Amino acid sequence: MHLYYHIPFCHRICPYCSFYKHTLGSTDLTEFVDALIKETAYYVDKTDNKVSTLYMGGGTPSMLSPKLLERLFKGLHQVLDLSEAQEICFEANPATFTATKVQLFKDLGISRVSLGIQSFSDRVLKILGREHTRTQAIESVEILQAVGIPQVNIDLMFAVPGQPFSEWEDTLRTAISLNPHHISSYNLTYEEDTEFIEKLTRGEFQESEENNADYFRLSHDLLTSAGFIHYETSNYSKPGFASRHNMSYWKGKDYIGIGPSAVGTLHGQRYRNIPDTAKYLQMIQSLGHAKHEIETIDAEAYRLERIALLLRTQEGLDKKWLNEEGLQQVELLQNEGLIKITGENIQLINEGPLLVDPIVERLI
Repeated sequence: MHLYYHIPFCHRICPYCSFYKHTLGSTDLTEFVDALIKETAYYVDKTDNKVSTLYMGGGTPSMLSPKLLERLFKGLHQVLDLSEAQEICFEANPATFTATKVQLFKDLGISRVSLGIQSFSDRVLKILGREHTRTQAIESVEILQAVGIPQVNIDLMFAVPGQPFSEWEDTLRTAISLNPHHISSYNLTYEEDTEFIEKLTRGEFQESEENNADYFRLSHDLLTSAGFIHYETSNYSKPGFASRHNMSYWKGKDYIGIGPSAVGTLHGQRYRNIPDTAKYLQMIQSLGHAKHEIETIDAEAYRLERIALLLRTQEGLDKKWLNEEGLQQVELLQNEGLIKITGENIQLINEGPLLVDPIVERLI
């Protein structure tokens, strides 16, 4: 069983983020934590309780107090079997925890912490609306390492408006120097219902595919030269430290989404919980679940998803997922030097990872 928990609370709302989130407001956090546990129990009754991976994202899960974290994990242990979990991951923002709190993370069994740093430039952090500084970000990584969290990931973002190439290079080199187990390097995307897309629409921000490609190439060159494996378009890890939870998504495994706005896929159905924390709490109390939208993932939809997601990975795409038209494109892509074929497996090479989306369009 793979589980995702959405903790939607943030101290402030970042202008680029489109995930469901909000400030604490009047939310009763004890009631919220208890609702997560109750919703988990609802799904355990319909599947099983043995956990492979568990991921807590947001929002800012690290905003939960030690008392609430203990309450949450105690409740989860009562309904889940976490004894053989391969990965328990927890998203955290710099400057939202101390060494004492990180020790609690470790004591609770959290094996991987993903830090939403985004940049080591104070100027870029201000543009992104982040609360932490470069110094605080570095100190946060060092705290996690000193306490002994088994795996540390750093999230970074490139092609930020006003981000010079030199500052992106400094951010990458700083991240590498901190020796994390994993680095995610994301291209900023302009999402609906965000302040950033409004500024893009008004012409205050500009987007350039050519510049995006240059940032991507620098990421790839510096990170792979430092010993990181480029195992997915936006993800690099030291050997043996790829995100097992995310790999379950890309491989099409069932997963359960818990919390307001969380998405899950179970037994051929994909559901999304209601994106409203107050209504989520009401639904959990009355129904035990908060499913708001449900769609059936038929064989064709599943096939298309495998092409779109597996092609992004180092493992690549098995030809079995392609129809006749897609197989015809494979030969053309090989002649263009964008893919390599090993037996029945297709992998992106050279400029292929930069063109993953248009390549997917050709194959589907």
